[in-house]
Amino acid sequence: MAIYFPPPVSPLRFYAVVPDADWVARMVDAGADTVQLRHKQLCGDARYREIERCVAYAAGSGSQLFINDYWQEAMECGAYGVHLGQEDLDGADLAALSASGLRLGVSTHSVAELDRALAVRPSYAACGAVFATTTKTMPTAPQGLDKLAAYVRQAGDTPTVAIGGIDLNNAAAVLATGVSSLAVVRAVTEAADPAAAVKAFQALWRD
Repeated sequence: MAIYFPPPVSPLRFYAVVPDADWVARMVDAGADTVQLRHKQLCGDARYREIERCVAYAAGSGSQLFINDYWQEAMECGAYGVHLGQEDLDGADLAALSASGLRLGVSTHSVAELDRALAVRPSYAACGAVFATTTKTMPTAPQGLDKLAAYVRQAGDTPTVAIGGIDLNNAAAVLATGVSSLAVVRAVTEAADPAAAVKAFQALWRD
């Protein structure tokens, strides 16, 4: 069976990456276009329950929910999608994921990694880090806007998500590269008013 992942139902646009189910609920309530649960320390029953809560919060909403890394639990809980890093592609059962109908996003940090991601026909490819970021240790130097624009061209019809150091001060310049979506962490989790931050980012697609 050929491996293929369906495109997003709606444009990914503003993409909030958050650490727990409570934050997922806040982003869903704020109307974020896309939300990702990224919590690297979850394990066992706690992991399953957290993912189950996230799926329940997002059900019936306009927010597209992706689960970072935990693809087996995401399938079991009926999540909308899964996000995997390059190293996760080696261990994930991509055929099972494809057969389940889940969407798949893949992290990339270079031309070669984007080629590898595109080979599995993902729902989107994340490209970064665009700017310096403190939320995780990156394997490469910041990519910058010129490389991001080149990645967008390389991806062709596959939606692209820019991530890494993006905030309201640089978001318009990032969007000008032609990227489909802006993913942020601190720009919402450290915002004085996270719901207002969501709306401020979303306004960029209307200007």
